[in-house]
Amino acid sequence: MQSNKHHLLFIGLLWLGCISVFGQEIPITPLPIKAIQDTIIPPAFTLTVPQDKAVTDSIQADSIKKNKPILLDKINYKAKDYARLSQKDQKIYLYNEAEIYYQDTELKAGIIIMDYVKNEVYAGRIKDSLGNYSQLPYFKQGSNVVIPDSIRFNFDTQKALIWNSRTEQQAGLGQLGSDAMKVYADITKKENDSVYFLNEGKLTTSKDTIDPDYYIRVKKAKFVPKKKVIAGFSNLYIADVPTPIALPFAYFPLSVGRTGGLIFPAIGNDPNRGYFLQNLGYYFPIGDYLDLNVSGDLYTNGSYGFRTESAYVKRYKYRGNVNFNFENLIISQKGFSDFSRTTIYNIRISHSQDQKANPNSRFSASVNLGSSQFFRNSLQQRNIPNTQINNLSSSISYSKTFPEYPSVNVSLTATHNQNTNTEVIDMTLPTLQASMERIFPFAKRDGIKKGIIQNINFQYNLNARNVIRTTDEDFLTAKMFDNARVGAKHTIPISTNFKVAKFFSVTVGGNYEDVWTLETFNRRFDEDTQAVVRDTIKGFDRFNQYNLSVGVGTTLYGMFNFGEGKKIQAIRHVMRPSISYGYAPSFDQFYEDFLDGNGNVVQFSRFEGTLNGAPRLGKSNAMSFSLANTFEAKVKDKDSTATEPKKINILNSLNFSTAYNFEADSLKLSPVSFNGGTTILNNKMSVNFSGSLDPFAIDNNGRRINTYNIDNGGSLFRLTRANVNLGYSLDSKTFGKKGKGTDDEDETGDNYVQSSGGRDDDLFGRADNFNNADYINKGKDPDDVENPIYGTTIPWDVRLAYSANYSNSNRQNEFTSHSLMFSGNLSLSPRWKVGVSSGYDIKNQGFTLTQFRFERDLKSFFMNFSWTPFGEFERWFFRIGIKSSILQDLKWDNRSQPPRR
Repeated sequence: MQSNKHHLLFIGLLWLGCISVFGQEIPITPLPIKAIQDTIIPPAFTLTVPQDKAVTDSIQADSIKKNKPILLDKINYKAKDYARLSQKDQKIYLYNEAEIYYQDTELKAGIIIMDYVKNEVYAGRIKDSLGNYSQLPYFKQGSNVVIPDSIRFNFDTQKALIWNSRTEQQAGLGQLGSDAMKVYADITKKENDSVYFLNEGKLTTSKDTIDPDYYIRVKKAKFVPKKKVIAGFSNLYIADVPTPIALPFAYFPLSVGRTGGLIFPAIGNDPNRGYFLQNLGYYFPIGDYLDLNVSGDLYTNGSYGFRTESAYVKRYKYRGNVNFNFENLIISQKGFSDFSRTTIYNIRISHSQDQKANPNSRFSASVNLGSSQFFRNSLQQRNIPNTQINNLSSSISYSKTFPEYPSVNVSLTATHNQNTNTEVIDMTLPTLQASMERIFPFAKRDGIKKGIIQNINFQYNLNARNVIRTTDEDFLTAKMFDNARVGAKHTIPISTNFKVAKFFSVTVGGNYEDVWTLETFNRRFDEDTQAVVRDTIKGFDRFNQYNLSVGVGTTLYGMFNFGEGKKIQAIRHVMRPSISYGYAPSFDQFYEDFLDGNGNVVQFSRFEGTLNGAPRLGKSNAMSFSLANTFEAKVKDKDSTATEPKKINILNSLNFSTAYNFEADSLKLSPVSFNGGTTILNNKMSVNFSGSLDPFAIDNNGRRINTYNIDNGGSLFRLTRANVNLGYSLDSKTFGKKGKGTDDEDETGDNYVQSSGGRDDDLFGRADNFNNADYINKGKDPDDVENPIYGTTIPWDVRLAYSANYSNSNRQNEFTSHSLMFSGNLSLSPRWKVGVSSGYDIKNQGFTLTQFRFERDLKSFFMNFSWTPFGEFERWFFRIGIKSSILQDLKWDNRSQPPRR
């Protein structure tokens, strides 16, 4: 019987997995609660037994009938000081580093006592001579761990009492860590396998397990691991100080994975629309691959907003999201002269297909359409950075490839382009494109192609479109199709290439086009109205045209050596000149004449005004020239041990191009266009420029005349257009040595778009990494973020951009645009960040959208403040809240919202 009792006692160890309170599935952290005095006293007498040696039971067979043992494996136990079986007390004592192992179950504690009469197991700490506790109970079953101060468990009733329990509960989609809910309790009672009752508990997501900077104190609570905590009176404590934030009862969801629930709104007051609730909504997890977020805004003057956000994903197949925003904006009240009501909306759709899903078929979508004034008039703070967007565009496409030779690719695309300033919308519904791969009819498919004949190749391309131009007012109405234009273009390019004298590459080719349309236009002079009338002729019509071309190009290398002892040892100049000739006949057979009211002969084509335009009128016979240059330098390396000089780009590109038209009766030489770019200062500054040089002079009215500028008393060329763009970035690492960085964490608990007042890119980006100096102050804690090991380096970064456009086509000699943009970030301390982004319009003498940002990392909290001090979008925004997504609704924000135009 005693042997059976031993088995039954050890069976109780298997049930200890049930007493892992508050999510025993999670690693435990020490509890900053004062320990309760342990009632377990180590025995006064000891019996030393060999470690890992089982104790032989001498107790006679018990007459009490017991359940049959169900142990499935050997039980191993040991203790550092002793393991003793007391027949008098009917208990087994394990003292000092006591350990018990059974299958995947592990129990460690300072002392373990097993009562095989009451069927109870005790585990507790031990106290040293200085009064300090050590060797807290540690219970592990599989990957589940719990570490209380002491445990009392009855395996008959399966109930337990746990003192000073602590656990972490993963919630949502995050991982354990800063986003996990940590649950502490003075006393915990285990009712059954899934229900626990807490007395004097604390709930927090703070990383600091010794002294959390905040927690929610609950006097009594019911806890269901991985599901929820239902508490009575709950009070928020910050730095152990109670706050006025309290509730008579509270509910904390702890479900793992996606779970539906209410989205808590932001509460505030708008000077034009009254009090409001923003972002009140509900989250719906729909299946394993789809979710839906529905939210809205309500204002006391009647304004409201509505939003749906849905994301879907299927691994190795596709992913995407669909967002819809609608706002009904009311100013003032009905009956007042300044009353107005407007509706704005925006639709965003994104869909991408995994390439592995179907290599020969692909569908993608990127949609951004809506009211032109949506971002400028939206009441949502996160839409501020989009106020500078002047264009909305969309594209939805499906493509299919037929791989059999010759392979054919077919795609169907719908596009949308919307100018938010003019409110003009251009759409193609749809565009059909088809192309056949290049075919070499005089060469083997797998052989090497040599000579003119074998390199002859041709392709086939089709482009058919239905183009619509409309406005915001007529969009999605029948009127948007009134001016739709339909057309198709078939293109067959033919070419070949070969070498001449080894150094010259020659390309000869031609291009044939066949253009189709479903309507044409006839022009005539109406004697009654004395005006030219254009009649629309419905029906299929077509025209064709072709052109021929030949081009020759080569590459020249130049080297200027200055000697190995020089700082600059050599400069390399690479030139790629090319000359091409093009010929296209005139297709005047598609043109007709009519007499206007003044007796003048007017020439026109019935294809003028169609989608692909009219055929070419007048013969083209022109030669074009181009010259591409690159400049590189070999510079002696500062490192004396380096054997090879460094290669530095002086000019990444410097290109010139012009053309000469033999058929023109005047102004045969085209202006010389140039462009170039380079990077300097260790690639920190980029320089790009372009322009145009006109060899012809202009008259007093600004018109070009057939007289060279140099013959008119001017220079060889006249600068008519130029632009330059410069970008420069520098940071604290630019000056001084590269230091040792700290792993300071930048967690705001909210996405950066919101925490920065809406800017997701700071115009040029932002600095997230803190880099320390080499200097290390001895004696400092390297984990002390508030007083880091560096004290002389303040991380910062600055980005500058300069842009200027110059125009002088008719002697206006002016800058059409001239602006300087800048952005910067400064980390005043490891937890303080400030930033600014702005720009100055030098031409119009005014600042562009300017925004200041202030961020403070409050460990478990985040705080940020953004301020736009002037301009159309003048406002400020403040927010403070808990980082963790579990308690992200515990936040407070305030903002100013001035009148919108």
